[in-house]
Amino acid sequence: MSAGGARSRFRLSPGPANAMPLLVFLLVGFAAPLLAVVAYSFMPPRSFGLLDHPTLANYIEIFSSNSYISFTASMLLATLTVLFLAPICYPIAYGMAKVFGKWSAVVTLLFTIPLFVSENVRLYGWVLFLIKNGVLLGTIKEFTGLNLDGPLYTRGVVLMGMLYVYLPFMLFPMSLGVSMVPDEVRDAASDLGASRWQVFREVELPLSMPGIMIGFLLTFVLAVGGISETKILGGQVIIPITQDIEIAFTYAQNWPLGAALACLLMFVIGALVLLVLWRFDLDEILGRR
Repeated sequence: MSAGGARSRFRLSPGPANAMPLLVFLLVGFAAPLLAVVAYSFMPPRSFGLLDHPTLANYIEIFSSNSYISFTASMLLATLTVLFLAPICYPIAYGMAKVFGKWSAVVTLLFTIPLFVSENVRLYGWVLFLIKNGVLLGTIKEFTGLNLDGPLYTRGVVLMGMLYVYLPFMLFPMSLGVSMVPDEVRDAASDLGASRWQVFREVELPLSMPGIMIGFLLTFVLAVGGISETKILGGQVIIPITQDIEIAFTYAQNWPLGAALACLLMFVIGALVLLVLWRFDLDEILGRR
């Protein structure tokens, strides 16, 4: 085929032309801001331009100061959220996929409705419920005369808030994973003499693992970036990495340090996402092939 014919066929192809607006949008709205944040992370501390000499001072400051403590706290809190939600959500997901039948839609609706209410509004509802002389402790005091201290601003309440907020993001991918397990495979394992525990361990759990891992990843990524739960329910008992980033960009006016913290967070989360995408084929999970 001649070069002119190849160019003519390319011009007639609608694919590149139709994709160009989306590519421009992604470059301007996604890639450019990320590149600006990365560039800022290598600028001298407390500078506001991108033309200074690059430096690693901001990354050195992160690991030489207490900034790594907030990073560790965020990672630990997100890990605990995933570990606690896994045994809570799996039985519910199994019921939604295999047991509840026509009532699965009702259960799904019950877990979906709170998502239509602002997260901050729901968390402040917990504040009114748990604060001293609030709904819970005020009722106890009224009927028993006990004047108890409120459980707010403790690590346990922060973790409870994380579990409450991110439960749907663990539950629905898990439900998808469990629903992918064919009933015929489970029945065949039982007919061959496998116990209920063996069926779960050897059949149901491995086949539903893609949905479980997606739930783990989604919940972990969202929980690492959570800030409302720690600020509203925890006060200053836990300082997450996102709060350090907010302070660096606002009160401290140290944009390069905030950018370095954000880049460190993006690097860790990006590595986890790539690891999961490498381990599991999403096209196969979604039934595209």
